[in-house]
Amino acid sequence: MAANMFVVPQTQGTVLCCKCGILMAPNPANMCVTCLRCEVDITEGLRKHVTIMHCPECDCYLQPPRTWLKAQLESKELLTYCVKRLETDLKKVRLVNAEFIWTEPHSKRIKVKLKVQKKALNGAILEQSYVVEYVQQDHMCESCTRFQANPDQWVASVQLRQCVSHRRTFFYLEQVILKHDAAVHAIKIKQMDRGIDFFFGNNSHALKFVEFLGKVVPTDKGKRSQQLVSHDTKNNSYNYKYTYSVEISPICREDLICLPPRFAVSLGNFGPLVICTRVTNNITLLDPFTLRQCFLDRDQFWRYSFKSLLSSRQLVEYDVFNVEVVSPEYNVGGCKYVIADVEVARVNNYSKLFCVRTHLGHILKPGDRALGYDLYGVNSNDNELDKYIDLVVPDVILIKKSYEEKRQKKRGKPRPWKLKSLNMELDESSEEKMGLEYEEFLRDLEENPELRFNLSLYRDRDYQPSEIASMADDDDDVPSVPLEELLADLELSDVEDGEDSMRE
Repeated sequence: MAANMFVVPQTQGTVLCCKCGILMAPNPANMCVTCLRCEVDITEGLRKHVTIMHCPECDCYLQPPRTWLKAQLESKELLTYCVKRLETDLKKVRLVNAEFIWTEPHSKRIKVKLKVQKKALNGAILEQSYVVEYVQQDHMCESCTRFQANPDQWVASVQLRQCVSHRRTFFYLEQVILKHDAAVHAIKIKQMDRGIDFFFGNNSHALKFVEFLGKVVPTDKGKRSQQLVSHDTKNNSYNYKYTYSVEISPICREDLICLPPRFAVSLGNFGPLVICTRVTNNITLLDPFTLRQCFLDRDQFWRYSFKSLLSSRQLVEYDVFNVEVVSPEYNVGGCKYVIADVEVARVNNYSKLFCVRTHLGHILKPGDRALGYDLYGVNSNDNELDKYIDLVVPDVILIKKSYEEKRQKKRGKPRPWKLKSLNMELDESSEEKMGLEYEEFLRDLEENPELRFNLSLYRDRDYQPSEIASMADDDDDVPSVPLEELLADLELSDVEDGEDSMRE
């Protein structure tokens, strides 16, 4: 276009408001915004006050008719819940925005500011904001009401058992449950002889817990029983109490096992004398003479259902006099092993020397002590072992290196880490025995990095190392938990968990 060409300026037309007469931009209603709001209220007929039911015990809100929703103050879940309570009103208008207005937490009032749009006179779209006040009325939900009336009243229980003479498996399982919050719905946990009982207020929570147990330990399929509590003949409804009996495999880590002949042949002539090196949802077996490894799932184990020949409670301490390496180092399942011929003798009896083959050649040296099973002097009544006629049973099978003599110097000294524990009713009659077994479990955690891989260890804020203790620790080779593995960011406050929930 030419620079000197005449251009007609564009101007926006204005009209007079039919009410107040001021100049304004034309719109379908021919009214200014102020007059339009005075004439038309698009929030008319919409509820400004709503009553909601709130459970003060579990901090849940009732979603009619019977659903309880857990939500925190000023959370996205609570805002969604508040808006849904106005679902019938919001069909008349278009919701643009919703936000909370701050109120005192103890005022039992929740205020939400809503911005809505609606067509007004002659098709004009009007946008308006208004505040809805929600009044909380305390009303306990069914589960909290049942628990308050009788804390011992439960709907489903899980009876977890293991037929062994120690509780090392339950100490490990307790830490796994805490890490995954698997027992968060349990209303009561009680320690029993050779097991733990978990009580739940809902049958679905118990089923979910049984499913979790099958993923972390080798359990059987479980047995279910139910007892009729009440029956309403009018609506034909029944109330039951459910009980789930779950048994954990009696095979534990460091156990010596004699495999049944048929099972050993099915595994390619594996064993038959093997050591259990790891227990998760599978059982890991190791032949200490050939370094062959085998993994058993729970279906394979319960099909043959064999038992341990000797358990960790029967370990004997030996002194190591000579070590002769036979093979190079092998990596089996992430662990390093070296086959060696070792001369050992019982700590309290040097009259008999044993020359045995072991898989611990990479950590044993003359002068060390080792823990093993004395097959020379044990009286075994195992039926599976008697089926092997030509089997040459070794005199000693070494399991692990012993640090008991070096730990005597550190006895009574605190550890720089702690573990959480479940809120459980303990059996006071076996408190002393449990203390010794729990100390053995803590030592196992220090000696085995694989064992603490799936657990959460927390730094002890009250631990104050001394210079003498640190110098003594540098001189010996006693295993300990590195500080890098401790959870420093997730410190456990005494206010939340209580000092009683910690065990050293």
